[in-house]
Amino acid sequence: RAGVMKIRSNILSPLARPARHLAACMRGVICGAPALIFALILGAADELAAHEFWLEPQEYQVPMGGSAKIDLRNGEDFEGVTLSWFDRRIAQTLVISEGRAAPYEGLAGDLPAIHLDDLRGLVTIAYASTLSSLTYTSWDKVMNFVRHKDFPWFEAAHQAQGLEQDRVTEGYWRYSKTLIAGGEGTGQDHLAGFETEFLALTNPYAPDFDGEMRVRLIYRDAPRADAQVELWRKSDAGDVTHEFLRTDAHGEVRFRVTPGASYQIDAVVMRPAESPEALAKPVMWETLWANMTFGLSGGQSAGE
Repeated sequence: RAGVMKIRSNILSPLARPARHLAACMRGVICGAPALIFALILGAADELAAHEFWLEPQEYQVPMGGSAKIDLRNGEDFEGVTLSWFDRRIAQTLVISEGRAAPYEGLAGDLPAIHLDDLRGLVTIAYASTLSSLTYTSWDKVMNFVRHKDFPWFEAAHQAQGLEQDRVTEGYWRYSKTLIAGGEGTGQDHLAGFETEFLALTNPYAPDFDGEMRVRLIYRDAPRADAQVELWRKSDAGDVTHEFLRTDAHGEVRFRVTPGASYQIDAVVMRPAESPEALAKPVMWETLWANMTFGLSGGQSAGE
């Protein structure tokens, strides 16, 4: 990929890469055509069975100049499968720090998928997928999904387009971000330029953080008002709670944050297929998933 800065090359030396790839093969991760085909089929099946896609650092807070390993996760309620790096499913990954964004490129089979060194201040990792698609096996599953994601207009819109209820097809995009602190984690989140995404208006790692998280939901460069946002909180002990929030007129949600837990928020846009990629498949509907994660260590108190 000429002209693209490969941050990954700063993580592993050229001599270390073959060893990393061999280790991935020995773990059953992508290695050669048969394993690649198997991984693709398995990954598709996993995504059909699960909803959210998120970035989950093994540590959200690292020492100044420290390293981070970030997993790509697909599932529900902060539980699911861990995916390796697979170029064909990834449109773009950015590392954003101090207002500057640099492309990140992993290696096929990397697990964890993302490895970063020399983290300083607040660092945002932003991931955009390519378009994937699925076919619902029943109308009941379609309706369960649209009720859960709060699309009360869907059934009438589907009927108005003259679409069949049998074998409904959907194309979906993932736009996921995670916030990591290097040292005190000072700084602010920035937009990655995705069609939909969350923007953190407060920094949960900042010394003056008061415990209230403010986040804005963006769709096509504008705040998305009156939209459902799901929030999960996972304690260090692994206990998960879930609740529904709603954006205000400014596209913002607010929620309290406590130490010793990680947080995930998710919001979905649903629309008739309109992107060139969705029309080319073709699919009936298109969904765009915005997701963000962050976490506070048990030793940190909000406001410290």
